[in-house]
Amino acid sequence: MMKIGNLEIKGKVFLAPMCNVTSLPFRLLCKKYGAAMMYSEMIYADAYVMESEKSEKKAFFIEEERPIGIQLTGSNFDILEKAIKKAEKELHPDVIDINIGCPAYNVIKSGAGSALLKDCTKLSELVKRLSSAVDIPLTCKIRILSDENETIRTARAIQEAGAKALSVHGRTAKQMYSGQADWSVIKKIKDELTVPVIVNGDVRDEVSARAALELTGCDAVMVGRAAIGNPYIFKRIKHFLETGEKIPEQTISEKAKEFSEFLNLCRKYNYMSISYIKMEATNFAKGFVGAAVIREQISRCKEVEEIEETLRSL
Repeated sequence: MMKIGNLEIKGKVFLAPMCNVTSLPFRLLCKKYGAAMMYSEMIYADAYVMESEKSEKKAFFIEEERPIGIQLTGSNFDILEKAIKKAEKELHPDVIDINIGCPAYNVIKSGAGSALLKDCTKLSELVKRLSSAVDIPLTCKIRILSDENETIRTARAIQEAGAKALSVHGRTAKQMYSGQADWSVIKKIKDELTVPVIVNGDVRDEVSARAALELTGCDAVMVGRAAIGNPYIFKRIKHFLETGEKIPEQTISEKAKEFSEFLNLCRKYNYMSISYIKMEATNFAKGFVGAAVIREQISRCKEVEEIEETLRSL
């Protein structure tokens, strides 16, 4: 059993924080299938401090989801400190995670996300300030740098500044999501640090999850894009890591029923915008023969009921 600070986590498969994906309804399905640790979508500290409705909704979670982390990003030290204190006081999450890896242009140009990796001294000061501002564990999510030694130096500095765990995506910001994740660098980070390290990048299924853990020696794997529209992946990976046996992928009928369950959760927690439901329905409608036709039908739907009926027909 791994520990992040004093927080005990049972399991080795984490759900990565993903914008427009890791909403409360989606997280609940991932939790149902065995996700050991989950995170909110990335939240801009500025908007959260200003109490924007959208940011407040992203940060909201229920007790059933624990252990859960709230992920924040920003470039202003004062605002980030206010944001993490606000999250701790009002929501009491298990962890606060700082995004130091997002490669999106609009995030980098504001000085947040992976832009923070450009100055190790400044980053160390930020992590030290934030980790001492809250009583719950502070963790960080980073990407590797083009210079391997600089990557390890940065990871070590983050730990020394007070971070209780580090999630590492094995691509540079410049790579975005192209090419292959370099797990060998993550292994060197794991060998260097004493806090838990979570490997992220190219964890696509149960086989790659086990390979990532074995190669890096990391404490857990973090599943990102492979979970989109496919929360069942957590059950497959968890079972394989525990038994060495694979379980079948979901049938088309099972995926359709799962989407209905997801839709019911969206209704319950007020995630019912047509654009959001359409996007998620398209994500669920993948991985089976005829899926492209179903996605085309979904794109033409104008009401949530039409989308539900389209998938129910499966």
